[in-house]
Amino acid sequence: MTVTDIDILKTAIDWAKAEMFSAMFFTIFGLLFLIASVGFWHFGKTAMAKAYVIPLLVAGGLLVVIGVGLIISNQMRLAAFPGAFGADAAAFVAAEVARAEQTITSYQNVVFKAIPVIIMICAALVLFLKSPVWQASVIVVVAMMAVIMLVDTNASVRLENYRDQLLLAETQK
Repeated sequence: MTVTDIDILKTAIDWAKAEMFSAMFFTIFGLLFLIASVGFWHFGKTAMAKAYVIPLLVAGGLLVVIGVGLIISNQMRLAAFPGAFGADAAAFVAAEVARAEQTITSYQNVVFKAIPVIIMICAALVLFLKSPVWQASVIVVVAMMAVIMLVDTNASVRLENYRDQLLLAETQK
């Protein structure tokens, strides 16, 4: 292996570890939503407070599932990197660049376009919905989307840097 080969593999491993760390934030926020749900269930006295129980439970569960799923998938990817890179370094880099490009495009469409629209629609719905359950639901959706945007904005920048490092290392080879 050349120095560039080691740099490429190290870059890929570092990126996967950073993704696993980032995914933990989905899990942490999900657990906080679940704790808030229990708090509203236990201490909530008003109809509005009680209305948050189910939406926070659902959103917290979704965030935990997203976080754990991302951690597991990145652990599997991390374990596969050395073997895939050792088998065919050029194919590994090409596959990683292609995957990064596809994911960056998904981020552009979902995180930076669809999620802000969902947040604006939910924010507007709060004004028109009179039921505490519906108001609590759209408020929780806004909070969950904000968490997703926060974590995925950082992940998008990290992925773009990863792709650029792979391309740079490959051209220096």
